[in-house]
Amino acid sequence: MTDTPDLSPDPVLAGYRQSIDNIDAALVFLLAERFKVTQAVGAHKAATGLPAADPSRETRQVERLRALAQSANLDPDFSEAFLRFIIDEVIRHHERVQG
Repeated sequence: MTDTPDLSPDPVLAGYRQSIDNIDAALVFLLAERFKVTQAVGAHKAATGLPAADPSRETRQVERLRALAQSANLDPDFSEAFLRFIIDEVIRHHERVQG
């Protein structure tokens, strides 16, 4: 997908949309970097016989993210759902690596 300029006749709206586009791009690159690291974790777990999932770590991470969300005035339920989606994808990858 290519970047297309916002053709809105409203320059204020166009500015907001440009900021949103920039933030979305940053999120994609951050997620890509996070998944590179979790892929390495999955390979390490497979090589050392560790289980794909770590429920106690997941619980701690969800609690930590909920607290961060609250301090950032972001809905903690949304942040939990977002993190749960990421965690579930990471676990699926780890399970595939382990065979």
